[in-house]
Amino acid sequence: MANALNRYCSPLRPFLTFLFITLCTLTLSRLALIIWQHERVDSFKDWLTILGFGLRIDLASLAYLAALPALFAVLVSGIPYINRVWDIACRIWLSAAFVFCVFMEASTPAFINEYNLRPNRLFVEYLIYPKEVFSMLMAGHKLTLALSLLVTIAAFVGIYYLMRKQHITNKPQPKWFERPILAVLILLIGVLAARSSLQHRAINPSYTAFTNDPLVNSLTLNSAYSMLHAVSQMQDEVSSFQLYPQMSKADIISNIHKSMGLKEADFVSKDFPTLHKQTATHQCKHPKNLVIILQESQGAQFIGSLGGLPLSPEYDKLAKEGWAFNQLYATGTRSVRGIEAVVTGFVPTPARSTVKLPNSQTGFFTLAKLLGQKGYDTSFIYGGGAHFDNMKAFFLGNGFNSIIEEKDFVNPEFVASWGVSDEDLFKKANATFIEKAKHNKPFFSLVFSSSNHDPFDFPDGKIEDYNTPKNSRENAVKYADYAVGKFFDMAKASNYWKNTVFLIVADHDARSSRPELVPITNFHIPGLILGADVSPQEDHRLISQIDLAPTLLSLIGINSSHPMIGQDLTKRDASYVGRAIMQFNQNQAFMRGNQVVILQPKLPPKTFIYRNHRLEASKDVSPELISEAIAHPLLGTWLYEDKKYNIPRESEE
Repeated sequence: MANALNRYCSPLRPFLTFLFITLCTLTLSRLALIIWQHERVDSFKDWLTILGFGLRIDLASLAYLAALPALFAVLVSGIPYINRVWDIACRIWLSAAFVFCVFMEASTPAFINEYNLRPNRLFVEYLIYPKEVFSMLMAGHKLTLALSLLVTIAAFVGIYYLMRKQHITNKPQPKWFERPILAVLILLIGVLAARSSLQHRAINPSYTAFTNDPLVNSLTLNSAYSMLHAVSQMQDEVSSFQLYPQMSKADIISNIHKSMGLKEADFVSKDFPTLHKQTATHQCKHPKNLVIILQESQGAQFIGSLGGLPLSPEYDKLAKEGWAFNQLYATGTRSVRGIEAVVTGFVPTPARSTVKLPNSQTGFFTLAKLLGQKGYDTSFIYGGGAHFDNMKAFFLGNGFNSIIEEKDFVNPEFVASWGVSDEDLFKKANATFIEKAKHNKPFFSLVFSSSNHDPFDFPDGKIEDYNTPKNSRENAVKYADYAVGKFFDMAKASNYWKNTVFLIVADHDARSSRPELVPITNFHIPGLILGADVSPQEDHRLISQIDLAPTLLSLIGINSSHPMIGQDLTKRDASYVGRAIMQFNQNQAFMRGNQVVILQPKLPPKTFIYRNHRLEASKDVSPELISEAIAHPLLGTWLYEDKKYNIPRESEE
């Protein structure tokens, strides 16, 4: 038995050595950082959480580095010459990987002192300017530089001598029939370690976020992983300036300010180009609570009162009781784009949503941040895992006090692939709001549904199926609508109803296969504001998702300064000619009235008339509208890249 085990482990000795010493090094480094930052780690439980998540991240990191080389090492272990060459190559690779990990950990304290986070994309971006960076280090960080180099050199020397002893020369190797079995085991272990999760997404920084402190959340990572993960996402940060026609920043601001319809005196900052004062139309003695219900994939095509399929009897009934937007358009086709528009009011760009981009994980405007400054309790309630699409990290980093997710539901009635059912979600939300209403503090909550998501799992016996099979999109939409109706039955009988404004809005429509530059019809979504003091009305003006947040601030009685460029619709009369902005992959449509400008990468703008749900090419579009269309995505990229979409301290009221 001992001989067999020795034989099996022989080609894996360098990998086992690497795994052990690297795990020990990363754990000790993390422990040292926790001790250093102990005042920011609230409890012993948080220590355990950091160390537990840290171990999982470390195992995932090492699996990516070592699993495939180890698999190949086993397969070639009995082949003369090839096995020795591969053994040498692996020991060099593993040594370099260990030294890299040590170097990143050694660099971490100085980076934390400067940026309050583990090394991220900034670490790489500074390498573009080696002369300036080296000069800075030599001028003010000689001790830090010397210690980092000393630790790295010590690691190199240590791993060099250790790996020299792990060669396979004159050592027994696995027999030919044992090698495939070992390879399969290594592959399975490697995949499990790399994913470290049986959920839809592998472990990631959002998965391990658990506090409102970005630094504490970053301690769950290791610095090599933190930096490489940020680098891997940089390729997705497409710049509008690289894709669309050029415009000076002065012209961008001129177009945007004109589009917003405000006086120049309303803008209050030279550093934050869109920061402006907004006085609420509805002045309240006490600010009202705000609840936003974000409905997954519920486009207008599924809403009976909007001309869609008869799947929304509850929404249609509620629409007669509130402010119903009949011409509301989403900004994108993903949930995170809808979150971006509804919660931050940010204009869409061809890059990924700011919910997922690294520059906006902290220091980015959200309704939660603004309302938190006004004394609100802020929360996100979701039936699935909040780490999905990086929601958890983004929300905790930008003003949300608490997050309720799948793990917080006790004995839910039904659990589907994407989390608990919408009924369970709304029961939890209602119970949470009842409890919050007992305290003398207003609250804001974002509630995000998930039952209307492929594979469309929902409880039996709740609705009369619209079609077959039961798990169809149409039936899931009907169930989601049913759950909303149940929620409002509970809400109207609650202690928070009279002092709360509610918004029901879709994040986006279902996916579109229409062969159009931008399938505008598939951006049409339902939107409805409800509340005891909200007067019923049908609004047929063209509206964008980015107009909702400013409008809600007026309805709940909040006077503020904020950077959102959307319209406060309480201040626009029936003659207002609205606009919608829609991002479809790297194409962006800007529609005002029925005139449409579509921007495509590296091509001149195209102009259309939107008529009968179709785009008709037209030259009857003014140059001013084309300039306005170009300015919006350029503004988004500029504000994101320069971190100019926030509330500076001096504007807090």
